[in-house]
Formats: sequence, C-alpha cells, structure tokens
Amino acid sequence: MERAEKAFSPSPSSWLPSRLPVRLLQDRAKPGQSIRDDEYRLPKPELLLTAYRKMVVGRRFDAQATTLARQGRLAVHPSSLGQEACQIGAVLALRPSDWLFPTYRDCTALVSRGIDPVEALTLLRGDGHCGYDPISHHTAPQCTPLATHAAHATGLAHGERLKGTDTVALALVGDGATSEGDFHEALGLAGVLRAPVVFLVQNNRYAISVPFAAQSAAPSLAYKGVGYGVRSEQVDGNDAAAVLAVLTKAVEDARAGGGPWLVEAHTYRVAPHTSADDPSRYRPAEEAEQWRERDPIDRLESWLREHGLLTEDDIAAVAAAAEAYAAEVRTRFTEDPDLDPLGLFDHVFSAPTPQLTEQRAQLRAELGEH
Repeated sequence: MERAEKAFSPSPSSWLPSRLPVRLLQDRAKPGQSIRDDEYRLPKPELLLTAYRKMVVGRRFDAQATTLARQGRLAVHPSSLGQEACQIGAVLALRPSDWLFPTYRDCTALVSRGIDPVEALTLLRGDGHCGYDPISHHTAPQCTPLATHAAHATGLAHGERLKGTDTVALALVGDGATSEGDFHEALGLAGVLRAPVVFLVQNNRYAISVPFAAQSAAPSLAYKGVGYGVRSEQVDGNDAAAVLAVLTKAVEDARAGGGPWLVEAHTYRVAPHTSADDPSRYRPAEEAEQWRERDPIDRLESWLREHGLLTEDDIAAVAAAAEAYAAEVRTRFTEDPDLDPLGLFDHVFSAPTPQLTEQRAQLRAELGEH
C-alpha cells in the first residue's frame, strides 16, 4: 500500500488521455504525423515481428472459427476481424504470471496466449462453461455478460498485491460494456484501491447494432477514467506498435504501484457482431470498406517490409504456418468431444450445496435409466 500511495497524484491533469489517439505507424488511409512518439517508444523489432506472426495466425484462426459456426459445429462465433492489434497487443504486454480477463470476442487473444484452440472454442461450441484451465494459463473464463468481469479483474489485482506479488490484471472490454454499471463500479473500486489493473476498451464503434454516438456523448471513452482517479489514454487500435507501446507502459506502471489505467483503443468491428448477425441492417457497407483500408496487419506488414525486417519468403512462411494451424483446428473438430453431463455441477461452488448434490443425484439416476 505504501508503494501505491507514493505514486498517487491528486492532479487530474495527470490522468487525462492524449488529445488524439497515440499513433506510431503511418496510417496510409488516414495520413498524419505520429502522435506522442516522444512518450511512447517504438517497440523492438523482434517484438513487432512476434506481433505480426501472432496477428496473422490469429486472423486465420478467427476465419476458421467463423466457418465452423456456419457449418453448425459452433453454436455461434463473435469474430475479432480487424481487432487483432488490440488483442495481440494486450497479450504481449503481459507477463505469463499476469492475469487476462477476456470477453466472448477475445478467442484470438486466448490462442495467442498459448491456450489450445479447441479449448478456447469450448464455450462457443456449447461443451462447457470454460474449456481451459484458468489457473494454469492465468486467464479468466471468457465473459459473456457485459463488464461483469471488470470487477473480478480489480479484485484479483488487489488480492495479488495484498499477497505481495507484482501481478497485474488486464481486462478486455468493448465499448458497449462502458455503458454498464459493472464497468463503472470496477473503475471506482480500482481507483480507490489503487489496484494494479488495466482496462482495455476495444472501441469497435458498435455495441451490437447501437453505434458509439448513441452510447456516449464523451469526446472519447478514455475520458471516463478521470472521474474515478484512473489514469487514462487513447490509442490507435489498428496500430500494433502503438497499442503495444501504450499497454506495456500501462502494465508496467500499474506493476510499479502507479495505480490503475484505462486505455481506449480506437478500432472497428469489420465482421458482424456474431455469425448470427446481419450488420447491413444498421451500418452502411461503405463504412466497413473504409476501415478495411486501415487494416492493422497490412499496416504492420508494410512497416516491417519498408525497414527490411520482413521478406516475401517470411510472409509466405507465416501464411503457411497460419494455414497449418487452421487445418489442425478443422481436423480436431471432426472428433466428437468426450463429455460428462455430471460435469455441469463441477466448479459451481468450492463445496457443493445440498441443492446441487440433490440435482446431481437426480441427473445420475436419469442417465442410468437411459
């Protein structure tokens, strides 16, 4: 606690985000100078190459998952097409010992953190509440209710600090989640506790069919942090280098006792809300096409090529690795999962309640009859 109190500044000006989103790589579709590159340094080339590889593989995985949903092998799939820089940036900014709190749209982040792709899709397949071990991966179960996991991230971060660790929690949320009470409760608690937690808002412009303008009158969602004493920043969410730079600084500052951060990444949901959605009912096709020109993978690839860090052979090799990854996912999805219906009652409470014990016995009896 003493470390956090020394780092705390009562000046609201120190919490305010940049006037414009931080950008380090040129946006060919929206030219302009880099912003705040004096404060946020360009990540090392090897880290940018790692980000590129993970983004390419993550996008191919996302496309494969969308296909599986169309084939009926997934109940639904919320694509992260166009948001790869945000998800990979979040994963690379964390240490393995740090905790990630994902939403239902963050499967790309899960597989990029080393989680088995089939386990990452278990929730969307309907085979279980969570397909991976949260403890071993330091990754909370994917959250479908908007923003409820934000408070969990704050609580875990505070608890880890009380235990004497330097663990940081990072919660991924969408712009729609910032309209939920849980989001504001989490920020309020984090600000008071000076918890080592970072909230990354992937502002992809739409909460299902509700555009950003109908959600908030604030000039930027990043400004919402100042009301809670939370340092805030906004970043070009399609600039992988800028996302990495901002999140790395936020995570390390929180780790050092500087308190919580709120980072808003300006990006776009190119694909439908889910595989069951029809975005043509609420947004013009031209809008999505304009954002396709600002593709985060193309942008990073162009920069790496211009600086002699990426060759045609390298690009082909990464694409081949992505195809092999997708092929393995396809093959494994042809196998029927081995499910235990009684597993429904596992992990609900640390000790089963009498009601759960009774229900489990009833189900066991029914399974024995049939």
